[in-house]
Amino acid sequence: MAPAGQRPAPRDVPRTSGGLRPTAGRLRLASRSPRRRELLSEYGIEHDAAHPGLEDSELKPGRVSPGQWVAALAYLKAAAGSTDAARDGRDVVLGADTAIVKDNTLIGTPRDHDEATAILRTLSGGTHDVVTGVSILEHKTGRRVLFYDTARVRLGRLSDQQIRDYVASEGWKGKAGGYNLKERLDAGWPIDFEGDPATIMGLPMRKLAAYFGGA
Repeated sequence: MAPAGQRPAPRDVPRTSGGLRPTAGRLRLASRSPRRRELLSEYGIEHDAAHPGLEDSELKPGRVSPGQWVAALAYLKAAAGSTDAARDGRDVVLGADTAIVKDNTLIGTPRDHDEATAILRTLSGGTHDVVTGVSILEHKTGRRVLFYDTARVRLGRLSDQQIRDYVASEGWKGKAGGYNLKERLDAGWPIDFEGDPATIMGLPMRKLAAYFGGA
């Protein structure tokens, strides 16, 4: 495991012919996630954002791997937001989806307090993987790129009181596995990880920076 906050070297960076270089301000993030917006901004990638209008909570994975599943959801989100993006003059659409894998079980975003509590108890005192899928659609070239990245997280033992207090705060809402890495590190939770921390927070920025010409 890497020490908390360490940014590992990029690995298995996917590339396309010529690379993707969206004009400044021409990227549409098919999501209203504030965490994904912050990550893009931190890497100097100009963009706007809009909800793709896709409700994926009722979709179920078939006989695919977790990585294939989140990449497929990322594509559905990007495709769903593509028409509005083109109408608004956005040349490139970025979709993403994140899930947790614990003991070969796929865990998504909690729906309510009870599910958030159950998920955190499951994750407490053990190791899990965070898998983020990405889809990039280019209108002008018709190019489509799909990939996913995986990071491993160890969450130390949380007390029942810690879980109760956190769930009551509603900080789990809208977050895969019910938590955000940076927020929980800042709160002093016992967490360390291996891989790109941005993958854990919703976008594998090391790989995306290679596409977008960033750091």
